[in-house]
Amino acid sequence: MEEVSLKELMPKEIVKELNKFVIGQDEAKRSVAIALRNRWRRQQVKGKLKDEILPNNIIMIGPTGVGKTEIARRLANLSNAPFIKVEATKFTEIGYVGRDVESMIRDLTRISYRMVEKEYEDRVWKDAKKIAEERILDKLFPVPESKTTDELEKERIEKTRSKLQKMYKDRKFEDKYIEIEVSQQQASGGISIMGPIGGDMEGAGDFFNDAISSLMGKKKKKQKTKVKDARRILTQEEAQKLIDKSKVNQEALDRVENNGIVFLDEIDKIASNESGRGADVSRQGVQRDLLPIVEGSTVNTKYGIVKTDHILFIAAGSFSKTKPSDLIPELQGRFPIRVELDSLSTNDFVQILTHPQNALLKQYQALLKAEKIELTFTKEAIQTIAEKSTEVNTKTENIGARRLHTVLTQILEDLMFNAPDVDKKITIDDKKVHSSLDKIVMDEDLSRYIL
Repeated sequence: MEEVSLKELMPKEIVKELNKFVIGQDEAKRSVAIALRNRWRRQQVKGKLKDEILPNNIIMIGPTGVGKTEIARRLANLSNAPFIKVEATKFTEIGYVGRDVESMIRDLTRISYRMVEKEYEDRVWKDAKKIAEERILDKLFPVPESKTTDELEKERIEKTRSKLQKMYKDRKFEDKYIEIEVSQQQASGGISIMGPIGGDMEGAGDFFNDAISSLMGKKKKKQKTKVKDARRILTQEEAQKLIDKSKVNQEALDRVENNGIVFLDEIDKIASNESGRGADVSRQGVQRDLLPIVEGSTVNTKYGIVKTDHILFIAAGSFSKTKPSDLIPELQGRFPIRVELDSLSTNDFVQILTHPQNALLKQYQALLKAEKIELTFTKEAIQTIAEKSTEVNTKTENIGARRLHTVLTQILEDLMFNAPDVDKKITIDDKKVHSSLDKIVMDEDLSRYIL
């Protein structure tokens, strides 16, 4: 996906970009496009009103494999926003064994920090590479520490070093071993704090581990390595020295607060259509714990305090046994936009196989190209693959586009196993698809286990 600024991302352009990777689901694309554009619009608002404008969180309703996760993930990539996908079922009510809901904000902040740190590294990488090169040359050709004032001797050293520098750039020393010194954090073993209450315990573990690392400091460690490996190690180390960590930290916090996206999957699994009995009590407890995070609260992280008021939450679920109205009313109110995604048809499957930039057929063609094998599919074969996938989804569990993965794996299994000892040009036709799938599709029990 091309790098574009948030200002350039008009809703129509966002949908156009999403169309490159996700087939159909126009309503869902429109909703997330508006939500993303509203973030830029909010940034243009002046005064106190800016803080009052909250994101319109979204619930996507639809069966598995129809593109819910892909839409959210591509949206985050498009806007260069910190993104995390979490399963609602991994959280438990405070007081039970399991992760607390604040952990997703800590994880999102960690992702944001790494994103910003990588961007800062890229900016200083060229300078860091030059410094690393000088350190390697010092090892390859140590300059004597004599205080000679002999101009001829100085000139000779400079000429030799210039010659070595040219040889180094021509990769003449790649496999030569040198001894380098690198900074290494003192091993502290790490601390895990166990307790019945999740959230603060996990954060406290991070805090204590950082504190111990700071107290013990860094030590220099000598190691022998090849020049080609030393270049990477030393460049990374020098880049870290050139980065202003306080700026990285502040920008990471700002980015997570204003651009962060949390994709909360399987939210229907914590909805309850009964009350007061068994697991329903815990499900409602998780919803109540989620509520303040979605509403807007502060979460302590190792990078600083994060306010969640303007983080965009996109929830998703099939809601086959429950309804969005089975969520507690307060949580429902924090997800004002509801979008229903359509089940995928045979025609959708045909497009999914061929149109997106990351289409499955293109992926398999790229994999076999590594073996110098040219793989092609006839139109009839693609149509049959789509029809068989629809048929299996109808007879067994409907897993949407994920069925295409299992069907293609079955068709191409022998080819993938025997490559490269096969013909260099392979065409998958209608006959091949039928011979690979017909018996399995007709036997419903086999379909359940194999496809």
